[in-house]
Amino acid sequence: MMFMVKLPRFPRLPSRRRIVASGIAIGVAIVISIVARTTYFVTRNIFDLLRENEKLRSAIANLTHEDAIGYARVMEQTTRNGSLRTRLLFVETDRDDPSKQILRREYEIEGDVVHFDALIVKFGSQLVSDGKERAMYLWRRIYGETMAPEDGFPIEQPGGAPPRYEPIFSKLSLRDRELFWSEIWQLSDDTGRLRSAGIQAVYGSATYKRLRPGFIYVLKISNTGSIFPETVPDIAR
Repeated sequence: MMFMVKLPRFPRLPSRRRIVASGIAIGVAIVISIVARTTYFVTRNIFDLLRENEKLRSAIANLTHEDAIGYARVMEQTTRNGSLRTRLLFVETDRDDPSKQILRREYEIEGDVVHFDALIVKFGSQLVSDGKERAMYLWRRIYGETMAPEDGFPIEQPGGAPPRYEPIFSKLSLRDRELFWSEIWQLSDDTGRLRSAGIQAVYGSATYKRLRPGFIYVLKISNTGSIFPETVPDIAR
């Protein structure tokens, strides 16, 4: 008598070709996802940030009116080879504590008339919580009467985040902070595009003053973005 032994059935393993095809499909999907995500971040600009990033909009909404933003002091004025030279100290002060220095530079300028050059960013009232226009500034350069502006001495690094605004924008991710400031430095006064994002204008502004020892030249900014110097006696001397 013969007995039939029924062997257990095992699940059919996928062929090597199917495994390779599945691996390729998964790999392609991952690459597409990475490319799409990278493309999104690469092509993002400040207008996307202002539309999408609530933390950025909140930071701008909480901008307050700024008054004194720094000062300049003559350290020394001398005549060398028949030319007047002015060595000056430039200081940028903290938003909340004017006695705190957040940027300090020394320059030597030919002559005694010094130009202070900044980039002004004006935000419309719809972006600011109290409904009033606000402006930020980014110091660009210092130069004298005998210098072309493009040959001036740099104050802040173009594309970088000014230390004065670091606490306000600290909640943004590093990627968004870098994108915001690099875009701000590059924007031109394109009225249509800028106003659609709530930015009224981005433009350069320079003020100049004849400097003398014994005085401090307090640099101030209005809420509409005008920079002007105010002369006070240097009582520390």
